[in-house]
Amino acid sequence: MSLGNLLFVIERYQTAEMAAIWSRQAKYERWLEVEVAICEAHAADGTVPASDMAQIKEKANFTLERCDEIELETRHDLAAFVRCVEEYVGEAGRWVHFGVTSYDVIDTALGMMLRDSCDVLIPAMEELLTEVARLAKEHADTPMIGRTHAIHAEPITFGSKCASWFYEIERNLSRLREAREEVAFGKISGAVGIHAHVSPEMEAQICSGLGLKPEPISTQIINRDRHANLLNVLALIGAGLERIATELRNLQRTEIREVEEAFKAGQTGSSAMPHKRNPWSSETVVGLARLLRGNSHAMLESVATWHERDLTNSSLERVILPDTMHLAHFMIRRVTSVLKGLVILPDAMEKNMRHMGDLVFSEHLMTSLIRKGLARKDAYKIAQRNAAKAWDGSDFKTSVYEDEDVRANLSEEELSEVFSLDHHLRNAGHNIPS
Repeated sequence: MSLGNLLFVIERYQTAEMAAIWSRQAKYERWLEVEVAICEAHAADGTVPASDMAQIKEKANFTLERCDEIELETRHDLAAFVRCVEEYVGEAGRWVHFGVTSYDVIDTALGMMLRDSCDVLIPAMEELLTEVARLAKEHADTPMIGRTHAIHAEPITFGSKCASWFYEIERNLSRLREAREEVAFGKISGAVGIHAHVSPEMEAQICSGLGLKPEPISTQIINRDRHANLLNVLALIGAGLERIATELRNLQRTEIREVEEAFKAGQTGSSAMPHKRNPWSSETVVGLARLLRGNSHAMLESVATWHERDLTNSSLERVILPDTMHLAHFMIRRVTSVLKGLVILPDAMEKNMRHMGDLVFSEHLMTSLIRKGLARKDAYKIAQRNAAKAWDGSDFKTSVYEDEDVRANLSEEELSEVFSLDHHLRNAGHNIPS
């Protein structure tokens, strides 16, 4: 692979679908598509002779190697590209890049590339959503302990946990679709956006032919709030993926072990410890989510430019835009793969939930006593003192049944309901995705 085709994101986290959009060859092909579309608009307007337009369409081409040679002189990649295309076209090449500035081409091509990237990310998100919905439905009745502050709280179901992921992914998918529409814009408005050589009508015609909308008012560039919004959405998607991955990492702890990432025969968990099965896929997602957040912050810094444009956005966008698209796609597919192969351990969930003698039903005890007429502070004290015994090693349920204040207020049937898992989880499935 030539240096011209290298992307900044390391090969480990690249995806073929994004490489087809963001490689230097693919980017320059988009530039050429825009340049030809501009020529065609001028030809339709009568500026470019039909014979010259035919020559442009037939011969317009480039090679990265020749562009690199010319760039040694121009020190400007788009100018080098234009000269290279001129060489291929011949005499009619004088019309290439007629009446436009570099970012008429670059930003319009960028709008196409970001749009196409969203068209890769959206079905990947839809596949992830389907997988999470499957887990939620399959485990709608699989009880486990809910944890707050990493401490046992009250019983939930694994399905309800997955449903929480589902609705967050659904919201992020909606945000991504909206961001796609907001970023699919082009501009052919000239060096300071004033349409000195290309009319607004011609700009709209060119953009429409490229599947874009024309930027209503541009400077030399399209304002970067559109791009920042997309990267913020992708950072939010990354944060959601990190939430799933962090939960899976915690549930795979040896002392918890309620789920496991798939572990294939021959897979190595540690070069030193043959017994290890590490949640490496989930950990990778957590690490990469930090890059997405950093990239979104960098893009926010590009919204403000000096006057009608400076160069501060250019260098960072060459790195963070392709990197972000690759990383987001990689992360979505990685989490989808993890969930498809996830091993669920219901027996471990049941065992952990019952730890400390059903201590997690302390709120049920308190509310039942309040229903019988006790003041909340008194009911709380009764439940808490029995819970304290459990923390010291006693069985909570046994302590409750032996407590005279409890027995004086609650019948056998009422006590049975206090410790009824079915009663506690009776509404757990109300929002499981269908």
